[in-house]
Amino acid sequence: MAGLLERIERARREPLHALAPEDARRAYVAAAEVLDLPRAPLHRVQELNLQARDGSPLAARLYADADGPLPVMLYLHGGGFVIGSLETHDSLCRQLAGRSGAAVLALDYRLAPEHRFPVAVHDAWDALCWLQQHGASWGLDVSRLAVGGDSAGGTLAAVCALQARDAGLPLALQLLITPGTSAHGDTGSRRLFANGFLLDAATIEWFFEQYIEHNHRGDWRFAPLTRDELEGVAPACVILAECDPLVDEGLAYADRLRAAGVSVTLELYRGLTHDFIKMGRVLDEAGQALQAAADALKDAFRL
Repeated sequence: MAGLLERIERARREPLHALAPEDARRAYVAAAEVLDLPRAPLHRVQELNLQARDGSPLAARLYADADGPLPVMLYLHGGGFVIGSLETHDSLCRQLAGRSGAAVLALDYRLAPEHRFPVAVHDAWDALCWLQQHGASWGLDVSRLAVGGDSAGGTLAAVCALQARDAGLPLALQLLITPGTSAHGDTGSRRLFANGFLLDAATIEWFFEQYIEHNHRGDWRFAPLTRDELEGVAPACVILAECDPLVDEGLAYADRLRAAGVSVTLELYRGLTHDFIKMGRVLDEAGQALQAAADALKDAFRL
């Protein structure tokens, strides 16, 4: 990991926070698959369109490696609510579908600053409801649903799990990969890993400035750690990286879930940074984390 960070530093790429959002998105797409595993062939990869509550179409992509009514996880990509897409997380979703035997539906939720908080939250929840109502017509077993995501997508997944609990929509699992959960960057890991560990403090703040007003950051839909009642939410698989500025809030959220009686599987990968799970070409631990996530889906769906 240290060697990889040195090579990234020597490349002298313009930091994301120094770019306009559109340029940052293009840069992320260009770099997304350099370190990621090659796109695995699957039996079924299908482009779909869902509908948001305001009537806007939302692109989605369905991954499955078998026929028949499969259980399905809604997957929400990372990227600070500003960057990321179906393309940047295509390999990861293929890996989760292929390794678990479940279907994965990836959502292209709308991004900031064009669509600020809470649009991404609404899109994620609308997609989960749409999936529950219409998934059977796509050959999916909607009696077995899960939600997952990485980074900002992990935040959205945690929020979706809480909304599902509140709405009486049963979920088999929430898969939270290096999620953000805190309203304010006041943890020890935010300070310790503020610079030189892939996700810098300046980039985090740039993401949040694009996405949400300062006075709204206490809203639990942005910071689920601020939610009072966590009882009865779906079982969680939480995958964290030791050298990630978000690791402390990920640990704190896992602890809060456990204290509320929620079943939690926690995987903490030592010596690794944020986004390591998308570096399978160079890090063996990326494959281990993908397998841990897939195994959690298998167990939750009883596959």
